Amino acid sequence: MAQPAAVILAAGSGTRMNSAQPKVLHPLCGRPMLAHVLAAVRRAGVGRIVVVVGRDGGAAIRDTLGDGVEYVVQHPARGTGHALAQALPRLRRVGLTYVVHGDMPFVSAATLRALRRALGRTGAAALATRVVEHTHRFGRIVRDPVGRFVGIVEERDATPEEAAIREVNAGMYVVRVAEIRAALARVRPDNRQGEYYLTDAVNVLAVTGRDVTTVPVEDPAEMLGINTREELAEAEAVLRGRILRRLMLGGVTIVDPPSTFVDATVRVGRDTVLHPQTILTGRTVIAPRCEVGPGARIHDAALGRGVRVRDSSLEGCRLGAGTTVGPYAHLRPGTVVGRDVQIGNYVEMKQVRVGDRTKVHHKSYLGDASIGPDVNIGAGTITCNYGLDRRKHRTEIGRGAYIGSDTMLVAPVRIGREAVTGAGSVVTRNVPARSVAVGVPARVLRRLDRRG
Repeated sequence: MAQPAAVILAAGSGTRMNSAQPKVLHPLCGRPMLAHVLAAVRRAGVGRIVVVVGRDGGAAIRDTLGDGVEYVVQHPARGTGHALAQALPRLRRVGLTYVVHGDMPFVSAATLRALRRALGRTGAAALATRVVEHTHRFGRIVRDPVGRFVGIVEERDATPEEAAIREVNAGMYVVRVAEIRAALARVRPDNRQGEYYLTDAVNVLAVTGRDVTTVPVEDPAEMLGINTREELAEAEAVLRGRILRRLMLGGVTIVDPPSTFVDATVRVGRDTVLHPQTILTGRTVIAPRCEVGPGARIHDAALGRGVRVRDSSLEGCRLGAGTTVGPYAHLRPGTVVGRDVQIGNYVEMKQVRVGDRTKVHHKSYLGDASIGPDVNIGAGTITCNYGLDRRKHRTEIGRGAYIGSDTMLVAPVRIGREAVTGAGSVVTRNVPARSVAVGVPARVLRRLDRRG
């Protein structure tokens, strides 16, 4: 069986979001809501994806999604049927296509596959429906006395009797391309909105004797469409809860789920513990047996096995196994930390490589530096990396060096292997291996013998 295509309707202006950003690009647990829809249709086994965009938001959507999908522009916006009609010329050699809305991030691959099965070999269209308590905003499913599908009536156009129907259109379809193309040609904008409804095309299929099938939606969240920021927050809460449940089923301890936030893009290993007020975002990967939080904010970072992070902010960095961070440390992009490193309170690092077993316990700024293994960085140490030439310069500290408290390392400078700087030193020149340097500016006083 040939792969179906998918048409995603994403041309809506999202007026009620009151935003300069296209509605479908608003983030939902770390991904644009449209990306969640794309992931679902890909899991359903589509061959091609056509995204219908508006004139105003189309460029931003293209920039976000890239070249993995095709785009068509709907202008002017004249309804969902008109939007689908803009995409059909791209699908001339496609037999079936899914049609879904870009603002429905909970659409599932399972429901889409069920629609395709229900369509069978002879059906013209299959659509998802659900019986609900609150029917506001949904089109009603009208059936004949024996339960066969007759048509869909939009809420704005429903009679009082039709408005009382509790079975509603969920907004997910699979259609035979040739059939829906012919049906759309017969649709007229004879409604209060003056628009070409996709639902009217489905109704044309039913009226002309084509087989239209319905599939019940099991999960009510699949019908959530996002039109306001309040609805966006509600959807975020639903998805966040699902992410946390999945993690807990996978062996992660989450001490207080209501105060824990994890993006859909994050991976967390088994037997890791997430404490309250932990926020994990971006492409963060946390290995097994870590302990994160309370009060940890981690973005685009990788934590090795057994890492401990408390009350600290990490972004764009990598930590080796057994390393501890915090409280109140800030590790910035480009920082790579080795194994069993100790990074304490009020330490900031940027573009730093730190060797195994090094200790940076207190109140230090280390930027644009390479620090070897087994180094001790005293409290108040600063790498002065920004020169009078307005360029960043690097500091290198060799294996086993001991940097005294309040040392200023004026880059570019190199501290040799097992060298020592005295407290309060301002180091402007290289310090040879196994030497002691003190003073302002620092001078080498002596070489260390093998007993130190």
